[in-house]
Amino acid sequence: MLLASHHSSQAQAETPVAAGASDKVFQATGIKIGEVTPSKAIVWTRVTARPSRNSEDLPGVKIRYAKDTHKASARRGVVEAIEYPPGATVDDLPGAAPGAAGQTRVLYRAGTDAEWMATDWAGVDAAKDFTRQISLKGLLPSTEYQLAVEARQVPSGDATSRVEGEFRTAPSADEPGRVVFTVVTGQGNYDQDSPDGFLIYETMLKLKPSFFAHTGDIIYYDRVSKTLPLARYLWHRNWSWPLHTEFHRQVPSYFEKDDHDTLVNDCWPSMDAAYMHELTFAQGVEVFLEQVPMRGKTYRTFRWGKDLQIWLVEGRDFRSPNTAPDGPDKTIWGEEQMAWFKRTVAESDATFRVLISPTPVVGPDRSKKNDNHSNAGFQHEGAAIREFLASQKNMLVVCGDRHWQYMSVDPTTGLREYSCGPASDKHAGGWSDSDYYPDYHRFLKVKGGFLSGTVERTGDKPSITFRFHAVDGTVRHTDTVVAK
Repeated sequence: MLLASHHSSQAQAETPVAAGASDKVFQATGIKIGEVTPSKAIVWTRVTARPSRNSEDLPGVKIRYAKDTHKASARRGVVEAIEYPPGATVDDLPGAAPGAAGQTRVLYRAGTDAEWMATDWAGVDAAKDFTRQISLKGLLPSTEYQLAVEARQVPSGDATSRVEGEFRTAPSADEPGRVVFTVVTGQGNYDQDSPDGFLIYETMLKLKPSFFAHTGDIIYYDRVSKTLPLARYLWHRNWSWPLHTEFHRQVPSYFEKDDHDTLVNDCWPSMDAAYMHELTFAQGVEVFLEQVPMRGKTYRTFRWGKDLQIWLVEGRDFRSPNTAPDGPDKTIWGEEQMAWFKRTVAESDATFRVLISPTPVVGPDRSKKNDNHSNAGFQHEGAAIREFLASQKNMLVVCGDRHWQYMSVDPTTGLREYSCGPASDKHAGGWSDSDYYPDYHRFLKVKGGFLSGTVERTGDKPSITFRFHAVDGTVRHTDTVVAK
């Protein structure tokens, strides 16, 4: 079995295997490799009924709202009807990739090994959208692994599809070495800039990143996902794009969720979002955990060698209502997460410590917003977090959520923040290039793209370099921090 390289064709990603037509199952939504450490990884799998996603030319679903409610915003009215094309269901919508019962397993080996190891065959979970997450343990640090995910319909049957991939485990905590990572946010479901998905995935793959982090707003429930099946449908549509499946079979990922892939814009757990019809906050939390490679708590930390440790935090599940008055008890992170964060940061001896936040900590942000730590509504907790982060040696913030790229330095604490920007130029907005705040901004661009970070050593001196990239990879701005 030969595994594809970073530059292999998309046709190699999904390999049908001969079997009777009625016995075939597939993996149209690809695989994801996540939560990689020096010794572990999780491989996300999903069995589908068809080898590829539906055409985007099919008619879509329409949401009809009662005309006499919330006239200022039609999409915030009471849902009167969900209208499918005649004779159609969710499975027949544009880009859909309906699931199917079946089993999956992972074959894997270190790049230098002749023998393949194999996990047990086991069934995907129909209650979790026909997904299965497979843990790989006992891996070696800083090692290239090849893998192949196979799917079959029935026990003892032959595999009828195979998706091949590769990844490299993280270095051990005492190993200095070069690490490259990329960060994105804001993949609006109607803002892709290619017939095959978002072009940044093709561009990022050329950098051969050690890992990838998505800060949330991976999909946008607001407009379409008024039911649980429609919420899952948007995940299928987003992650079955060829550019996305090609990227994720080769690059390990860490995922955060934000408002749009939890329930709705600027949401919190007790929010009244009746215009989302049947979809609930709790369902949004559940769907996220079934659609990305992750187990356990959604706030966690990962070490990538001697010079880098990252923190990924949860910004929705524990927050106070945005509308509550600010004060010492108003929170986004919650008491338990805050205590965990401060403790694990204090315990870390990594040269550079990077908080990857779903939302801004420094800003600046629009004055009318009231949803993040740079806004007036969360100034008490925001100031405390900025003060703590700034007191730490070589600690930096990367954030998502905002639909523009910026680098800011907090005028009070000196804390640096890098906003990765949205996934396409079409998704950019909400700010103007002319709104440059000299007290904060070191860089500002209201365009799509992504952020890359490179940790490396010159001689014995570690540094971290952040680069703001355009969609085509062009570097717009560079900032290098040399370890103190």
